[in-house]
Amino acid sequence: MSVAVLLREIPTACGRRFGHATLNAERSLNALSLPMIDLLAPRLDAWAVDPDIVGVLLDGAGDKAFCAGGDVAALWRAIKAAPAGTVAPEAEAFFEREYRLDYRIHTYPKPILCWGHGIVMGGGVGLLAGASHRVATLQTRLAMPEVTIGLYPDVGGSWFLPRVPGHGGLFLALTGAPLNAADTRFAGLADFVLDHAAKAGVIAALGATRWGDGADANRLRLDHLLGEFALREGLPTSPLRSHFDRIEALVGRGSLAEIAARIAALADDADPWLAAAATTFVRGAPGSAAISHALWQRARHLSLAEVFRLEYVVSVAGTHHADFIEGVRALLIDKDRSPRWAHENVAAVAADYVADHFRARFDGAHPLADLA
Repeated sequence: MSVAVLLREIPTACGRRFGHATLNAERSLNALSLPMIDLLAPRLDAWAVDPDIVGVLLDGAGDKAFCAGGDVAALWRAIKAAPAGTVAPEAEAFFEREYRLDYRIHTYPKPILCWGHGIVMGGGVGLLAGASHRVATLQTRLAMPEVTIGLYPDVGGSWFLPRVPGHGGLFLALTGAPLNAADTRFAGLADFVLDHAAKAGVIAALGATRWGDGADANRLRLDHLLGEFALREGLPTSPLRSHFDRIEALVGRGSLAEIAARIAALADDADPWLAAAATTFVRGAPGSAAISHALWQRARHLSLAEVFRLEYVVSVAGTHHADFIEGVRALLIDKDRSPRWAHENVAAVAADYVADHFRARFDGAHPLADLA
């Protein structure tokens, strides 16, 4: 059996080292599992306090994906095995430890270079979003498509999606629209676009660099290093940017029911990106759209720690409702792609259904209470 995360270190010209962690589940497109989290998190903690480690490179095995999301199939099996009416302990453990890892990356005291090549979805975006140096490639396809499995854009999505220009983040949350490399730059989810073939050269340059003692100075050194490899021409057009005004007209005003009607009307649009986004929305879970819309309103002014605490409550609650079980079944277990959602449309989603997702299902202190 292969190790879920490959952990090694890159020697550098100054005698210090760069940590290198590789998600190593190529067959599942490096889907983030609890064993992965439990290998990666303590090593990041150790590297953070090791004076000889100047930064970390985080990437994924293979050429297809950095990380295609959380291992929701394993989560589905755990939920199905739990007694009816109870919260699966595995669900509580997964969300707590995943969000701790994401928060650790956001607040890491040293530079983290995340190589977001290929498919980057869901839990993979959670890993990428918090890194200090985020690389997209020409093959990057980034999305938060949780509406298709009866969940919502978690892993800090309630923090980083409102920071997408305009109301673009709300559009992405509702439609799961995929982003290319240029989109990720416009959305603020990547800092550099590089040719994937340059990766070996970047790693060699990490080793050839004389790093200093201070994290801030090393962040600047890494800026310059990646800037030398960054692509300055040949980038694709950014649909998210080119359709900015249309997206604002679609989701920038009105009730969720009004927004839903406007998005659904795009299903036959001449632009294939918009039409595909609308089709995904129409086929997605209306309950998920309602939760995403509620989070957009509730979380915009919360701190990062507050966001992760709120998302923990909503995510655990989501596993308690039928849509998540049905969405994962239809997409990943039976693969019939014909989910039977709990609601016919967003107008049928009652306020108490949404409110129940914000009801804590734990006793005592919040499991993430210690996040600063």
